[in-house]
Amino acid sequence: MHLSALVAVPLVGVAVLTAATTRSSIAEAASATRAEAAVGALAHLDTARSSVEQEILPTLALAVIDRPATATDLGLPVAVLAQQRAMVQATLQTARATTDEALAQTARGTYGADAAVRARAQLSTLRDRADTFAVSVEGIYLGYLAISNDLVHTQRAVAAAATAEGLPPRTQRAIQDVQVVAQLATAASRQTPLYLGAVFGGTGTLIGSQLAWETGWLAYSDALEQMQELSQTSLRTAWEGARGVEVSRTLDQLLGPAPGGGRPTSPDVSRMLSLLQQSGERDALLSGLVHTAADSARASAAADRDQAVDRRNRTLVGAVLVVLLSLLSVLVVGRAVARALRVLAGQAGHVSDGALVQVEVAGPREVRTVSAALASAVASLRRVQEQARAVARGDLDNALLAEPLPGPLGEVVHASVRQIVSSVRQREELQSALAHRAAHDPLTELPNRAQARQLTESALFRARRSGAMTGLLFVDLDGFKAVNDTHGHACGDEVLRAVAGRLESAVRSGDVVCRLGGDEFVVLVEPVAAERDLLELAERLIAEVSRPIAVGGHQLRVGASIGVAVGRDAATDADVLFAEADAAAYRAKRHGRGRAEVFDETLRAQLADRAELEAAVAAGLAAGEMLLHYQPVVDARTGQLTGFEALVRWDRPGVGMVPPDVFVPAAEGSRLICDLDRWVLHEATRQLAAWRGSVPLPPGHPEPTVAVNVSGRHLADRQVVTDVADALAASGLPAHLLVLEVTETVLVDDLVAIEHLVALRAMGTAIAIDDFGTGYTSIGQLRHMPVDTLKIDRSFVASTDPGASELVALMIRAAHTFGLTVVAEGVEEPGQLDRLRAEGCDHAQGFLLHRPLPPAAVEALLARTAVPAPR
Repeated sequence: MHLSALVAVPLVGVAVLTAATTRSSIAEAASATRAEAAVGALAHLDTARSSVEQEILPTLALAVIDRPATATDLGLPVAVLAQQRAMVQATLQTARATTDEALAQTARGTYGADAAVRARAQLSTLRDRADTFAVSVEGIYLGYLAISNDLVHTQRAVAAAATAEGLPPRTQRAIQDVQVVAQLATAASRQTPLYLGAVFGGTGTLIGSQLAWETGWLAYSDALEQMQELSQTSLRTAWEGARGVEVSRTLDQLLGPAPGGGRPTSPDVSRMLSLLQQSGERDALLSGLVHTAADSARASAAADRDQAVDRRNRTLVGAVLVVLLSLLSVLVVGRAVARALRVLAGQAGHVSDGALVQVEVAGPREVRTVSAALASAVASLRRVQEQARAVARGDLDNALLAEPLPGPLGEVVHASVRQIVSSVRQREELQSALAHRAAHDPLTELPNRAQARQLTESALFRARRSGAMTGLLFVDLDGFKAVNDTHGHACGDEVLRAVAGRLESAVRSGDVVCRLGGDEFVVLVEPVAAERDLLELAERLIAEVSRPIAVGGHQLRVGASIGVAVGRDAATDADVLFAEADAAAYRAKRHGRGRAEVFDETLRAQLADRAELEAAVAAGLAAGEMLLHYQPVVDARTGQLTGFEALVRWDRPGVGMVPPDVFVPAAEGSRLICDLDRWVLHEATRQLAAWRGSVPLPPGHPEPTVAVNVSGRHLADRQVVTDVADALAASGLPAHLLVLEVTETVLVDDLVAIEHLVALRAMGTAIAIDDFGTGYTSIGQLRHMPVDTLKIDRSFVASTDPGASELVALMIRAAHTFGLTVVAEGVEEPGQLDRLRAEGCDHAQGFLLHRPLPPAAVEALLARTAVPAPR
């Protein structure tokens, strides 16, 4: 009984599969039948459409003959036309009879019946009105054309229904051939009326429009082109025959546009009557070609139907045979298998109780197969047991754990082992990835600034031991900012990647290319035989970088200025070598760009001067010579004061006020910038806290903030978080009133600095991107950066270049989209402020609003908005 049940399961599957296959075959046969009917309707509809269009010319001719005034307007001889009236009348009656018969056949079918009924009703009305002169000549033409268009649209709908039946490609192509031929027949049948209308009609009528004639000729030409795509060889042969008939060639020459353009030449009456006859002959020829294509498509659909019926019959016969053979097998094998299965069932019972007994393989073939499977399962269970014991012992290097195990239990154990191994490997890969990320530039995958310094230190150490020279080439790109400004930061990133690849391909295998950040690279060369070798390498690098770079369909060009420095003695360290190469690159830029300069004694003297300035800055900072000026930041809409930017100044004894662009770069070359930043943080927070205590503001007036610039070097220092916290604690200023301004380069290139920004932001301070648009940050990166404010660089605010204002508007909208506030820098003209207000900019600062003010002037400014003291 159980065996019978096991056999019945596949039989049920066979029955289900047979039923599904049979239903599919029946559905295919029905689809083919419907497609065959649709193709037949296509032929009838084309006959009806052709007949309707055949009525146009005789109907128009009768209208002209019976209305002498119309003939006179068209310049036609009434007497000659009247002689042809009987022939025209006979032609019209024949065309009407053909039309009525085709519409009657279509109305009796499944497809297009509604259109046929509608066409008969419209034709009846139109004919009556034409026969009683109740409609104009143009109205007759447009009426017939509307009926013809309705039939053409119905043809397309019927063709779409036929192709939607899911037929084989061969039949689909045959149906498409019918559509192509029908389209040609339609375009051809409309040529003669449009041609005659262009000859005799005026420019103010639709029929007489030369544009209508030319458009009709273009449609006919397009249809001729599509005839080249017919899929059936026999149909293409029939078309070539029809195309070669004299009447087709004659009409193509007559009805086509004149070589010089303009309105076609007016034919005489006899030639016009011959044209009408030839047009009818060609229409009949093309209508026959449509029927030929339709017959071929119907034959293909019928063949599809017959094949579907044949598949259904074969499926049914095969299913019956399978069922009969299965039942016979059950009767023959059932008794022998049942007896052996009882023995096997006992052994399986022991296994299910947890006793991994030895399974004996005996009995009929079917039972032996099951017994062998059970024995294999028992062996697998033993391996599962051994693997479980190995895992329990912690023996994860056991080779047995690498072997896959069958069965659910084996999969669980093996998956557990794989998970353990995978976890260990993932941890190792993560550590490797973090180490790589900390030492490499994420954009180009080159070693970053920190790694470049470490590699240079190691190279110099090896050089000291060997006595060899070490070379460092500082590569500063020329024209890269123009690429960013013109094509966007994403394009600039692609250029940087291309430059990195070119630099790597141009150096020796042992030399190292690093990216310091922005558009600055260095090449570490060791060992160096002679200084001229470094100059030759620099010239090669300049040539490589200067070649055009294809990005996004554009051919972009950048150049390179290279500074060369050589480490020759044991006293040189990495920082010195970097400073020398940087100074040489700066001189290369000043001397015309696109060149290489070697660090020499002149530059050494300049560096000495810079070191002297750095020492003077350090001494001035210690002596209290530094001071802060504060540039107000206002609400762009209301003009209300919202904060200040702290700007450092140096009142140097004997010199006077030193601009920050003179001494700040010197401080940025060393850790002195961290000391300067620390002093500015403490002084700015102290000053704002003092103003808060001495100058009370009116209710509802926002508390002003103070913005302090933090250098990239200081931000990368792990002490920066402590420095900010100490300044806030010492001054008592709430953290949310302090804004830390950083450059874009820091946000893009320094992962450690970004971590520090996250910590500072968590402390409550606000973070602003300073001079946005001059670096390499794309707008899309803003959403992932730990910032609160975007400060648009003054160069964009003041620019009069085309598209500059749109770029500023884009920056403002993008910042607002990511929840950032916007401050526009360098506002110096009323028109600039008006544009910023119109674009919804939040805040503004610049000389138009306020110049940087000393503390006393700021206090006076605050006093003007303060609450009056009580009397």
